[in-house]
Amino acid sequence: MQNLSVSKHHALSVSELNRQVKNLLEASFIEIRVSGEISNFARPSSGHWYFTLKDHKAQVRCAMFRNANQRVGFTPKEGDQVVLSANVSLYEGRGDFQLIGRMLEKDGVGQLQQAFERLKTQLSQEGLFDAHHKQAIPTLPAHLGVITSPSGAAIHDILSVLKRRYPGLPVTIYPAAVQGEDAPAQLRRALRQAQQHAVADLLVIGRGGGSLEDLWAFNDEALARDIFNCQLPIISAVGHEVDFSISDWVADVRAPTPSAAAELISPDQDALRMQLDRHEMALKRLLRQQVQQQRERILQLKRRLRHPGERLREQRRHLTSLESRLRRSMEHRLLTARSRVDITRGRLITPNDRLAMAQAQLTALDQRLQRGMHATQEQHHYQLANLAARLNSISPLATLERGYAIVKNAQGEVVTDAAQLHSGDQISATLNRGTVTARVESAGN
Repeated sequence: MQNLSVSKHHALSVSELNRQVKNLLEASFIEIRVSGEISNFARPSSGHWYFTLKDHKAQVRCAMFRNANQRVGFTPKEGDQVVLSANVSLYEGRGDFQLIGRMLEKDGVGQLQQAFERLKTQLSQEGLFDAHHKQAIPTLPAHLGVITSPSGAAIHDILSVLKRRYPGLPVTIYPAAVQGEDAPAQLRRALRQAQQHAVADLLVIGRGGGSLEDLWAFNDEALARDIFNCQLPIISAVGHEVDFSISDWVADVRAPTPSAAAELISPDQDALRMQLDRHEMALKRLLRQQVQQQRERILQLKRRLRHPGERLREQRRHLTSLESRLRRSMEHRLLTARSRVDITRGRLITPNDRLAMAQAQLTALDQRLQRGMHATQEQHHYQLANLAARLNSISPLATLERGYAIVKNAQGEVVTDAAQLHSGDQISATLNRGTVTARVESAGN
């Protein structure tokens, strides 16, 4: 191992230190092979590649210059598991330890990607992604809850879209970290708070775009199960359109981006206004139809309404009919009784016996006839009194007995409106008893 050339009486400058460390590293490690997962891959216009190679415990910066990466038969991407042939070096300007790549080979799918696929398969087999578990998203939510970082781009995008499309929707932010080791626990805590708060009827959980490592909090198994068991409908909006997370699969609805989630839940104000106009026109048509129907019904009732005089005439005709039926009944009974008397007389053995029997039967029949006639008369008298009382209750004369009067003008026409009279007109008022003649001093409504 080569030692740093340092005198105890001489202080190295930073550049001298970095230069000697670089020389030491390059001399100690001629070329090595390192396996890891690609992250933070960048390809500027110079054609060089800059990326981080990592595993679950550590990471190292890497550079692969254009003359070397042109020999690689593929372009690496986030999450690729690779083997890098490289020299160990140091970037003197920043003192960054780095690997200078010479050759790059694929080494299967990255560990994070493998973990993602394993969890996705497991939860899918348990049925957490099944469509029949999904809750319906309300057409017009009354209150929106957003679980995200309060300082991130996601909440800014959501609020901007809602301000433009649906500014009347109340929004409550449940803050949580969306990246790092503590993010899953904070997201779960915010989800519980939103349900306990019981204000929102719809939740959005998500963040803006990033690498697979940046989005890893939304691939947490415990968070996925909490989202599945959430009593409120929930939309997952994680990353960009090409990004997928376990939260997207287990949520009720997946939105490609936070902005798309806001578009999904917010109706267009212009469309709502047009719909309200259509409902208003339909309501007006319905009200007009109902008013017209009620008017027609009133006209029909007016036509069916009968004048009291006509009802009196009908009751008189009915009373006359009853009297005629009573008279015919009495005459029929008398004829029947006389016929029986004649028959009885003809059956007498001797004139005196027959006379006595006939006289007795005649007396009995006469009594029965008298009783029958009396009962019939009483019954018809009662019916007649009843009808007379009913007639009297609707008779104009009964109205007069209660203190009202019938006013007529000089031509004998009934006056029903004060506007028919003028000052100086002569009128007559029919009272319950008698008639009064008067002259109008003033008239008006």
